[in-house]
Amino acid sequence: MIYKFTKMHGAGNDYVYINCFEERVDDPCAVSILLSDRHKGIGGDGLVLICPSEIADAKMRMFNLDGSEGMMCGNAIRCVSKFIYDNNIAHKDVLTIETKSGIKTIDIKSKNDKFISARVNMGKAILEPEKIPMKYEGESFINKPVIVDGKNYLATAVSMGNPHCVIFMDDVKGLDIEKIGPAFENHPLFPDRVNTEFIRIIDRNNIEMRVWERGSGETLACGTGSCAAVAACVLNGFADYDTPVNVHLRGGILTDTYKKDGTVFMEGSATKVFEGIIDTDDMTE
Repeated sequence: MIYKFTKMHGAGNDYVYINCFEERVDDPCAVSILLSDRHKGIGGDGLVLICPSEIADAKMRMFNLDGSEGMMCGNAIRCVSKFIYDNNIAHKDVLTIETKSGIKTIDIKSKNDKFISARVNMGKAILEPEKIPMKYEGESFINKPVIVDGKNYLATAVSMGNPHCVIFMDDVKGLDIEKIGPAFENHPLFPDRVNTEFIRIIDRNNIEMRVWERGSGETLACGTGSCAAVAACVLNGFADYDTPVNVHLRGGILTDTYKKDGTVFMEGSATKVFEGIIDTDDMTE
């Protein structure tokens, strides 16, 4: 198959984007694995399909490095909004994008009719364990002990369409994330696996974060993860409701706000890296 694609990133979280208003991808799971390979493919954290929708301006489908389909991706949805805005698929200040975790509303900031950044209403943070999902009986899992790889941690579990486990620590730069990340991802508490955010508090308006994403490993940024992290900061008393918090990721900065009604807003940029055409028949071993 020959595919036209666009390589884009949000805070370094890069994906291969295919415009399914014009293209057709029959096996996106296999195509994601093929195209995401950084040595034998285009390279990226996964594949994103930008599709027509009957209930929104566009529909987003996101596939991880291992071919599994994600429910939601905060960095990808900003890139999708840039794509449909700049390519006149839906050129307006407020966009709606359908995802597997529902319809998201995006406010576009532009200059000279060109996309600058996007503020996404990510919906309400889900705290009920059965909805995250996780195997725990209780109203929430906030600052609760969990043993991972023989070590005790205090964890806060939040879903932003994807399950997240937030861990606060004094040092994230020295973290052996390649070892501890998979242990969290596959912990029996989380039947669908889990994304894990490791957080260092800088002050009430700034945090440092590294993230291990299920199905992809460590990524430079995670939009739903930054939202879960800020919600966890507020719930644990490290930050304030209705106040923007800058999340310093390896790939850039996202600014998230956790409202008193439980809604999380995420703001950040989106960047087009390049466009191209790839023939998968040429991608032989």
